[in-house]
Amino acid sequence: MTEPARPSPTAALAASASRAPLAFDRGHTDDLMTFLAASPSPYHAVATAAERLEKAGFKQVAETDAWDAVTSAASAAGSGGKYVLRGGAIVAWYVPEGAAPHTPFRIVGAHTDSPNLRVKPLPDSGAHGWRQVAVEIYGGPLLNSWLDRDLGLAGRLTLRDGSTRLVNVDRPLLRVPQLAIHLDRSVTADGLKLDKQRHLQPVWGLGHDVRDGDLIAFLEETAGLPAGEVTGWDLMTHSVEKPAYLGRDRELLAGPRMDNLLSVHAGTAALTAVASAASKPASIPVLAAFDHEENGSQSDTGADGPLLGNVLERSVFARGGSYEDRARAFAGTVCLSSDTGHAVHPNYAERHDPTHHPRVNGGPILKVNVNNRYATDGSGRAEFAAACEQAGVPFQSFVSNNSMPCGTTIGPITAARHGIRTVDIGVAILSMHSARELCGADDPFLLANALTAFLKR
Repeated sequence: MTEPARPSPTAALAASASRAPLAFDRGHTDDLMTFLAASPSPYHAVATAAERLEKAGFKQVAETDAWDAVTSAASAAGSGGKYVLRGGAIVAWYVPEGAAPHTPFRIVGAHTDSPNLRVKPLPDSGAHGWRQVAVEIYGGPLLNSWLDRDLGLAGRLTLRDGSTRLVNVDRPLLRVPQLAIHLDRSVTADGLKLDKQRHLQPVWGLGHDVRDGDLIAFLEETAGLPAGEVTGWDLMTHSVEKPAYLGRDRELLAGPRMDNLLSVHAGTAALTAVASAASKPASIPVLAAFDHEENGSQSDTGADGPLLGNVLERSVFARGGSYEDRARAFAGTVCLSSDTGHAVHPNYAERHDPTHHPRVNGGPILKVNVNNRYATDGSGRAEFAAACEQAGVPFQSFVSNNSMPCGTTIGPITAARHGIRTVDIGVAILSMHSARELCGADDPFLLANALTAFLKR
């Protein structure tokens, strides 16, 4: 079979004048690798995104401040880019000069969390001369992918005064050792069977005297904090293996947390590009990267919480708007819920819909489910198709096999909670929810270009 030709920036630059040339190339994918490595937890991901936004002129605003004063100060300074950071979530937006209170929003939605192993409240444990860390399963990880892998530890420490400190032990610290085949020869015939409580507790040293507080004391020392300063923590494991190009022609990208930091990175790049452009958008571009998508989105930082709605409403009211202006703005708003999806698997093609086989490096995917597991409808398809055409980017369609349940995203939640027209899209990958996932090396920058065109429209 002849491999389908991959789109290239050169081809896009030769497109008609009605199409915008590609703004990103493989350099964007190189930068994605840097972003993934710098973001081992949702808290690190939003800090990394915030740093990039600030370099582009965005300013952080506090939710406890009066935003009418903040807006006036920003206008006087000629800066319309702002963001709110809360825990593992970030919402950033750019108000073009002269935007009316009823100006609609154009939102790129994503999430910062990924399935992994997270540290329990009493982490110090062990048995038979091994020192271990007690962990809990977060989300729906491919458990076998966490076995025999060198793991670091990262997350957020909360101090006695209520402040927080990020910590990242980015070296081999933990390991979940697999049982030797000599002690369970049935694994070859019957498959690997893991008990989540007994078989996934990592080791991190030797010793018969397990002492409460050892792990946190180690992290206090690592973070340069006084002993006893940490009173709370949100910690998780991560693979310390760095992202890397893969394949004879380096046409693939292997790395952690692409579900869904790939979209967070693309959305950040798209928002900063639109805010920095000479021509100003007719709508207000927004990036909303939520936490806790992998376990249902029901938190103050999740898509099912009030964060996005509060930010959008306060933006309307800070510009002198009324409830009527808020209703008009929301009615004209469109959200692209950008998350990863399933590329056709060469070894399991029968698990996919027989007529919908998204391929890596074939461009972003439009995700459709008539039972509203995805929020896309016909008008949403037209919206995304127009953005892709403007960017000179191809796109593909994804639906689940009728005989299998369909996953879901923040898309339906956003649509239902805020009454906002929402379209589910993303990038097709393999090994979703593995400690190390696989995508096409061209797809990240194709997605970024499509998102940029969408925010500009």
